[in-house]
Amino acid sequence: MPSQEILYCVANRVATITLNRPDKLNAWTAVMEKEVSSAMENAEHDHDVRVIVLTGAGRGFCAGADMSLLSAVAEHGLVDQNREEQSREAALRDGVPLDFQKRYSYFPAIGKPVIAAINGPVVGLGLVITLYCDLRLASDAARFSTTFARRGLVAEYGMAWMLPRIVGIANALDLLFSARTIDAAEALGMGLVNRILPQESFLEKVHEYARELASTVSPRSLRIIKRQVYEAMFQPLSEAFDVSVNEMMASFKTEDFKEGVAHFVEKRPPAFTGR
Repeated sequence: MPSQEILYCVANRVATITLNRPDKLNAWTAVMEKEVSSAMENAEHDHDVRVIVLTGAGRGFCAGADMSLLSAVAEHGLVDQNREEQSREAALRDGVPLDFQKRYSYFPAIGKPVIAAINGPVVGLGLVITLYCDLRLASDAARFSTTFARRGLVAEYGMAWMLPRIVGIANALDLLFSARTIDAAEALGMGLVNRILPQESFLEKVHEYARELASTVSPRSLRIIKRQVYEAMFQPLSEAFDVSVNEMMASFKTEDFKEGVAHFVEKRPPAFTGR
C-alpha cells in the first residue's frame, strides 16, 4: 500500500525514509508514526539494505507533534496512545531488551545503523526521535529545541534518560529547562550531532557517508557492535568485557572475518556478505 506521509526508497544498499509533510514542517502524526515503523521494519528485513537514513522533506526535519494531536490530547486524554502501547507490548520481540521496544525507542534494536539526516529545524517529539537514531548528521541550517517546558509538558518518551547520555546532564538540563533554540554549531559543540554538513549538498554528503558504511565495513560487525554499545548501557564493565570476548571469538569463525583479512592483504574492495 502506498504511504501517505513518508517516502521510502532503496539505492546502493541504503534505505532512505523521508518524512513527507513539508507544508507542515513534517509535523508528526499517528499515520506518520505507523508508516515510519513499517518502513523501518521493511529496511531491517531487506537483505539489500545495510544502512537506514531518516530525514525530512522540504526545509525541515520535524516540527514535533502535529498541533491537532496536542489539542486532541488536551481535550480527550491519551486513550488512543494507551491502546498503541498495549498493542506494542503484545508484540514484544524475543531477545530484545524491553527498553528498546517502547514507543519511539525501538531504533536501537534495529540491527543496522540508523542515521538521522537533520536537514532543518527539529523540535519536541522530532528531537526525541533523532535521539534514538545511532548517528545525527546536521545541515548547517538545522535548529534544535526541546520545546516541552514551553508547552506545559515534560521530557517525553524517555528523553530524560537518552539526552543526558548524549550531551551530558548539565547540557540536557539547560535544553530541557529553557526550551531554547540552538543552532547546528552549538549542537555539535555539546555532542548532540556528530557532524555538520553544508545545506547545498547535505543529502548528497549524508548518502556518501551511508554508502561508505554500506560498502566498506562488515554488516555483521555493525550489527554486533550496535548491540554491544546499547546493551552495555545496562551492564557493568565486567559483563560488557566478557560479552566482547565471546563475540570476538565468534567473529573469528565468520565469512566476514575471512573476507576482512583477504581484501586487506589483496588490496581490493571488500565483498562482505554479513555472515
